Amino acid sequence: MTEPAAPPSPTGPLVGLRVLDLSRVLAGPWCTQVLGDLGAEVIKVEQPGQGDDTRRWGPPFLDDGSRDSAYYLCANRNKRSVAINLSAPEGAALIRRMVLNADVVVENFRVGGLARYGLDYPSLRALKPDLVYCSITGFGQDGPYKDVGGYDFLIQGLSGLMSVTGLPDGVPGGGPMKVGLPVSDLFTGLYATISILAALRHRDQTGEGQHIDLALLDTQVSLLTNQASNWLNGGMAPRRLGNAHPNTVPYQDFRCADGEVLVALGNDRQFRTFTRLIERPELADDSRFSTSADRSVNRAELIPEMNAAIARWKAEDLIGAMEQAGLPGGKVNEIPEALDHPQIRARGLVQEIARRDGTPVKFLGFPARLSATPADYRHAPPRSGEDTAAVLEDELGLTKHELERLLTAGIIAETLS
Repeated sequence: MTEPAAPPSPTGPLVGLRVLDLSRVLAGPWCTQVLGDLGAEVIKVEQPGQGDDTRRWGPPFLDDGSRDSAYYLCANRNKRSVAINLSAPEGAALIRRMVLNADVVVENFRVGGLARYGLDYPSLRALKPDLVYCSITGFGQDGPYKDVGGYDFLIQGLSGLMSVTGLPDGVPGGGPMKVGLPVSDLFTGLYATISILAALRHRDQTGEGQHIDLALLDTQVSLLTNQASNWLNGGMAPRRLGNAHPNTVPYQDFRCADGEVLVALGNDRQFRTFTRLIERPELADDSRFSTSADRSVNRAELIPEMNAAIARWKAEDLIGAMEQAGLPGGKVNEIPEALDHPQIRARGLVQEIARRDGTPVKFLGFPARLSATPADYRHAPPRSGEDTAAVLEDELGLTKHELERLLTAGIIAETLS
């Protein structure tokens, strides 16, 4: 077995918290990465010979011999990886022993999938009553869809999100459109983090652990926010509006002489100022457009008028004029432009950390700045199983002879190449 260097000591508000991560792909790993950024010790358990599915979701891949994908790298920093065959009784027993040292377990197996290995919540609660156990599935632990696998793309459709995303029907390119990021997974990962921290607060006050049942569909439906409220409280069925806003007008993209510009006017004062800027002040005095509610009802008449006025501008000139007037507007950046934006550079969001072999990995850091306990970046996303020996030796006191026997038997594995 290899002897990796000792990991850096964690800092942050969650130092001392121990998380056993049995999840893969994105929602679970996103949650555990956030916990790791804030100081928790996260041990990622992977299947020998396979590892997290996302390791192969490329190209692009990291050019270090691991062939780990860029996708995998975005959600797995600040973790140590152990490769244990949990389907083998001896492998499952190792994990149960590790649970005794853990505060939190995160898993995203299908409903009941871990019960056969004695790794479900009732089994582990019997061993450790104060355990916080978070299960992430597509549809939750009960209901008619509980046994159906959940995928971000399907959830975006089923939740109604795609019904309000994309250009309207009847125009070129119209029809339902998914968001360009796996937002259902990401939101669920964030809600998992919030729920775990709440459950830990309860545990610290009472000594009682609990089970967190979190579903991608529930999460995404809960985030329909104003669109759902428009229907529930106003009887207005939401529809696709492209980049327009269902309630606030104008709040969309416009075509300038040489490109697109975003205009996001949230109140009547801003609208009046903007109409003066584009030399159409009479629009603000028109009874059809004078208030936000009027503009929303009469958007079909207003937007062509604004299109004609804005089309005479160069995008850079209009954006500059809006900035000078204190109006919210801007351009649509490509991702390379966004990551090189002077504000993003000033905030230090793009970070870099090296793997053990010195290979650099760039990533986007934790966005919140905690004045006393900032986020901490200790571990680059690990190779699968690179910490198996060190963790089992430190956590369970296994000897080198025992580790060699488990390795030979296929119960554990070292780093995948």
